[in-house]
This record gives sequence, C-alpha cells and structure tokens, in this order.
Amino acid sequence: MVTVREPVPNALGHAVPIPAFGGCAAGPLGPRSLRRRIPTPRPFASVSRTLAVPSQCAEGNLVAKIGDILASHGRVISFEFFPPRTDEAMATLERTLVELESLAPSFVSVTYGAGGTTRERTHEIVVRINRDTGMTAMAHLTCAAHTRAELEGILRRYADAGIENVLALGGDPPADLELPEGELQHAIELVRLARALGDFSIGVAVHPEPHPRSPSMESDRRHSAEKLAEADFAITQFFFDAHHYFGLVDALRAHGVDKPVIPGIMPVLRIAGMKRMAEMQGSEFPEWLARKLRAVEDDPDAVRKIGIDEATKLCRTLLDGGAPGLHFYTLNRSTATREIHANLGLLGT
Repeated sequence: MVTVREPVPNALGHAVPIPAFGGCAAGPLGPRSLRRRIPTPRPFASVSRTLAVPSQCAEGNLVAKIGDILASHGRVISFEFFPPRTDEAMATLERTLVELESLAPSFVSVTYGAGGTTRERTHEIVVRINRDTGMTAMAHLTCAAHTRAELEGILRRYADAGIENVLALGGDPPADLELPEGELQHAIELVRLARALGDFSIGVAVHPEPHPRSPSMESDRRHSAEKLAEADFAITQFFFDAHHYFGLVDALRAHGVDKPVIPGIMPVLRIAGMKRMAEMQGSEFPEWLARKLRAVEDDPDAVRKIGIDEATKLCRTLLDGGAPGLHFYTLNRSTATREIHANLGLLGT
C-alpha cells in the first residue's frame, strides 16, 4: 500500500505534484491527517533491489523509526540538512525540502551546531518536517558543551514533540567559541542516556578512514563497534573510495557487530572547499580523483560533472556490494543529490 494525500499545498507554502511512485508518506503535500491509502505501484523498477521509500507501512500505520525502516525490506535513501542562520538561507532550505521530498526519502536528518549554538533551530526544523511533510526526520545531538541535565531536557523535549529518531554524537566544538566542557565525553554515553529516557531509534556516526583523533585503526574500530552495538544503526562520514566503507563494515563484523551502516555521500562540486572538509574530518582526498579534477580545474562545470559522475559510480559500487542504502550530505541544496539519484535510476517511472 502507498499513502497519498488530497491535493492541498505543502505546509511550507509550496504546491507541488504527488510523485508517481510508491511508499508510505510519498509526496510533499499537506498534513498527515489528509492521507488516504491506495495499492502500491511497482517502485524503482530500474534498480536491482527495491529501495525503502519514506516509511514502510505495517498494519496500516506509518513506521517512523529508522531502525524499523532499515529492518524492513529494501534499502534506504536519506538526506542531511543543517540549520540555516539567516532568513534567506532558511528560504533556500525550504525550497530544498520541497524538491527533495518528491524523491520520497526514507528519512532525513538535521545537524546540531557546536555546543548547541543552533539548538532551537534544529528542534524547530525537525518538528516541522515531521509535522508538516511526509518525511521522517531525525535530530542530531552532541555531548559537547552540555551538562547531563541539559541533554536530558533536550531529549525529553524531542520525545514530547513526537520525535522518535536521534543521531547521538560526541561533537567537536570550535575552540574559538570557548564553550564549557561537556559532562558526557563520548557518544556511547549519549546513546545510553537516550535509551534510558525514551523509546528512540538511535544512530551513531562512524568514520571509514578512521576518526582523526583515534590513536590507531584498531582503536577506532573497537570503539565504533562498542557504540554501534548499543545503537540501532550508523551513518558514515563521507569518503571517496568504496574500500574504506567495506573495510569498516568487515572490521565491525569481526568485532561481532552486524547492525546497518549507511554510507555517507558528498560529491565534489568545488575542489578547494571539498579538500578542506575532507581534511577536517580526516578523510583522504585520493590522488586519482585529484588528478582528474586538476585537469579541468579552470572549468567549474567540468569539475562539477566529474564530481557527480564519480559520486554516482561510488554509490553504484556501494549498493552492489550490499550497503543498506545511501545518506546524502546535501549542504541544503538539492540539485547534485537529484542528479545522482536520477543517474542511479531511482526515479519513479
């Protein structure tokens, strides 16, 4: 079955068409109370395995927990956004939400500013997405610069607002903010706190290459396995070579942890900016990719095309190798994500 809605405007103020493919909550129109149910058409006919669309239906109810979505048949496609700091940037995000909702993501997530600097806006956006669109939203939350009591209050507020999904992170606040040290030191402590306070589906972050502060690869893999064992799923930082992802998954399995690990995807659209971001998170910017990009560095359109093409190849390799889906770092823009989505043949027909 597929959930559709009567033709009313999106709550973000935009009128858009109902998508032609299946899945619960597919389509960016109107409040949840206006949904009706019709038989599901065959979704994503051009991919080898069916991808999970926004939220799977079970016994006629909307499945909102990401752990449950992952446990159902199919693979997931998800999008990540960050809280804008200006009204203009917020308008851009709202357009992006409308454009990407038509792709029927399995879920979306909203990041959290260092030390809670965007705490209220993260909460507002996550609640609005869950309330006013057909997408399932997950809130990021960091330990950094928070007391335990503050984190308890934030989690209880999410639970009261009906938010069922949390990405638990340690967090790395910039030194120039002079924020106080957090009472919880590691993401696994936040996983345990969220588990104790509410019926959340909890994700964690993992680093394929590994975390830049890890003393060794083995130490990183051991700590990643420990926190994922207590969570429901993981999302990786972005990377450029598939072997980093598969090596991580194999290492986690060697530690006895076989929970879903969703690879994070970010195409190269501009050389300098991507190199800085890769360095910040400890990712290798591979020489084979650098050579391709340097050959056309004076042509922004050519750089962008290579970035999209290589990201598409990476996604295909990951899905063919058994990855449970793809998590796109959108930077609050839709075009690159929509192009890769179309290249992979994920659009409804």
